[in-house]
Amino acid sequence: MPQAKSLTDKDLKKVLNYISTSKYAARDRCFLLCTVYGGMRIGEASALTIAHVLNADGTIKDEARLLSSETKGDKGRTVMMPKKLQQELHVYIVSRFGTDNLISITETDMTRALFYTQKESRRGFTANTAAQHFGKIYREAGITGASSHSGRRTFLTNLAHMGVGVRVLMQLAGHKNLSSTQKYLDCNESVMREAIELL
Repeated sequence: MPQAKSLTDKDLKKVLNYISTSKYAARDRCFLLCTVYGGMRIGEASALTIAHVLNADGTIKDEARLLSSETKGDKGRTVMMPKKLQQELHVYIVSRFGTDNLISITETDMTRALFYTQKESRRGFTANTAAQHFGKIYREAGITGASSHSGRRTFLTNLAHMGVGVRVLMQLAGHKNLSSTQKYLDCNESVMREAIELL
């Protein structure tokens, strides 16, 4: 089975434009960007609750702590969230609850799935339904070769192209082995041309 396509800036704009026309635009945009900006696996993003990302004072957390049951492998991991992702999460949660006063979100609401299904606001996607959902979005947006794994692959590839070391990438990805991280790193002609111009 071929690896998921790493998204170019043009691909990402195209899929976000497509998402903007959908009924669940705010949800799907933020869901996708958790994979692109946070490097989350689709199952990890699906497992998020409001409490994973929102502090008691109504601010967005700068990292999400995932339990072993919420991630791959036998132990939990911490996902670091850059400012861009924190801003996206804030906008999404404000739109979801219809208030800028996020400190007013109840304890019951904090336990709800961050990315709810159409059927009810408490229940989240399973990893499988989220993978199918994003596979459909990519197809309908005209992005060939993309899957729910594309966001995570894009995250790692972009950081590698910016010169982030492979050991840092390994930690950000939550991989145990360097070889697992290296499989994610995409190389294309423009990157190779930039590389040779460094000489």
